[in-house]
Amino acid sequence: MLQNMRSAAKYIWIFIFIAFVGGFLLAETSGLLGRAPVTTSTVVATVNGEDIPYMVWANTSAALAQQQEQQMGRGLTLDERAEVDQRAFDQLVNDVLLRQEYEKRGIRVTDDEVVQTAKFAPPPQFRSNPEFQTDGQFDMAKYQRFLASPAARQQGILAQLEQYYRTEIPKEKLFTQVAADAYVSDARLWQMYQDRNDSAAVSFISWVPSDADTYAKQVTDAELQQYYAAHAKEFDRPGRAVLSVVSIPRTPTAADSADALKRALALREEIVKGAKFDDVARRASDDTVSGALGGDLGSGPKGRFVKEFDDAAYRLAPGQLSAPVRTSFGWHLIKVDSRKGDTLALHHILVKIKQSDSSAVKTDRLADDLARSAGGALESAKFDSAAKKMGLLVTQIEVTEGQPAQYLGQMAPSVSAWAFSGVHPGESSDLFDEEGMYYLARLDSLREGGVQPLDVVKDEVRERIATTKSLDAKLGDAQRTATLAATSSLEAAAKAAGRAVQTAPMFNRVGFVMGMGQLNQAVGAAFALPVGAISAPVRTDNGIFVIRVDKRVAADRTKFEAQKGDQRQQAVNAMRDARVQAFVGALRKDAKIEDRRKKIQASLRRQST
Repeated sequence: MLQNMRSAAKYIWIFIFIAFVGGFLLAETSGLLGRAPVTTSTVVATVNGEDIPYMVWANTSAALAQQQEQQMGRGLTLDERAEVDQRAFDQLVNDVLLRQEYEKRGIRVTDDEVVQTAKFAPPPQFRSNPEFQTDGQFDMAKYQRFLASPAARQQGILAQLEQYYRTEIPKEKLFTQVAADAYVSDARLWQMYQDRNDSAAVSFISWVPSDADTYAKQVTDAELQQYYAAHAKEFDRPGRAVLSVVSIPRTPTAADSADALKRALALREEIVKGAKFDDVARRASDDTVSGALGGDLGSGPKGRFVKEFDDAAYRLAPGQLSAPVRTSFGWHLIKVDSRKGDTLALHHILVKIKQSDSSAVKTDRLADDLARSAGGALESAKFDSAAKKMGLLVTQIEVTEGQPAQYLGQMAPSVSAWAFSGVHPGESSDLFDEEGMYYLARLDSLREGGVQPLDVVKDEVRERIATTKSLDAKLGDAQRTATLAATSSLEAAAKAAGRAVQTAPMFNRVGFVMGMGQLNQAVGAAFALPVGAISAPVRTDNGIFVIRVDKRVAADRTKFEAQKGDQRQQAVNAMRDARVQAFVGALRKDAKIEDRRKKIQASLRRQST
């Protein structure tokens, strides 16, 4: 038993290391602490006067990245790594804010609380560990025996668990205080149920600002200034950058496709002769995610995959192995495990079509030339010179901070994250090495994120004002039409106004309604009017509507009562989560946070050049 527990401890230690001490232990062994300008005293952020060391953030991010790479079975792109960096930063900032709040509220943790919680409320990672389960269910007795074993102490698990609970217990106490009174009444539950289950069908006449361009020409500078002053916070935008990109494709030939087909046929022959599909997939599949699972793609309905794959899979009988199937991803071997109606459980092996060694060598040499000529260059002209010399097409793209770049109709990993990593206009990236191509980017212009100045968002402000002016001008016509419709019919009023009557089939309060929008005044009016009644003009941000309710079906009260208990639990949990998120959000909003990441990263970049 103790041997099994020691085996379990190995996995537990990985979890504890990543979650709690990775950032702190790695700092001492990474060799980075002595690399100026980042030292043990470098501060990446200050939160209400409390410093967060750069190395704590960097190594917390490194540990999270390592965990994600293990889950994905590959290295992270710069875009993915930027997301991890942000997650680590947010986590550390929130930890500081929560600790400060514990102090304000006098929240403490006793030794006995730590012991009792550790004994009877194990972390989720322990509950899911097979070594602590019996017949697939968590076994509290096994877990408690492990806590009492010498292995738990010798391997440092008890110390790490104590650190975990001294972090989690005060957090739970605080969040309980914040959301303790969360409750949803029967009346509110019924209202929520009605929102999803009441339905209505309507006919309507609409006026939309199709002529807003005409009004945009009439917007004055004074109106722009006045509107912007009243709505400046609405123009908080992510950063945007303009990049020039060149690429060297790694295009396989017809011969390369034939070679991949031969490999797929050879793998199929192995399986036919008795090799286990799962074993072959783990060894040979180029789909690293499903390959690690023996090629398992799970079960699901038709339409999950590209058409060629789907069509081939649905022609197979359970247990049957396909011939190689060609898709844009390469050659696939497909095995159907089971079929229930339109749902298939599948395994597959992917053989990607790659360049031959001789073709790859030529492409690699070109990429090396590009990297030597312009990779990491600070002078803008080097990029243009290299592109001209090598006959490469320069394509200009625009990217948004936090979103992957799109280049030649496909995603270009890492480019966007690089553009917002502290580089300056005119700088070129290092060579990006992706499966289908090599590419290199130059930053042409950069606009930092945040509330944008009027000159940046002037066109958007002008459009909003023009839309308002256009709808203002149409309101009189809408009022006359509504009056006529009330004394005749919607159809007669529409004909007199030279407009069409549109219809919306049954919809609920929270869904999108074609022609009307979602969660706006027009949708609400459909549930406030009596059936057959004509509304006064209903104005939304993007249109004016005169509505007639043609049909309405009320939610079933009996069905509501049958599910009310489950609904209440879900609603209370959601309310608690929302309160906690709002509370933490308010802490961040009110906090004085100085973020120095970009300055430090820019300094590191300058040092490395």
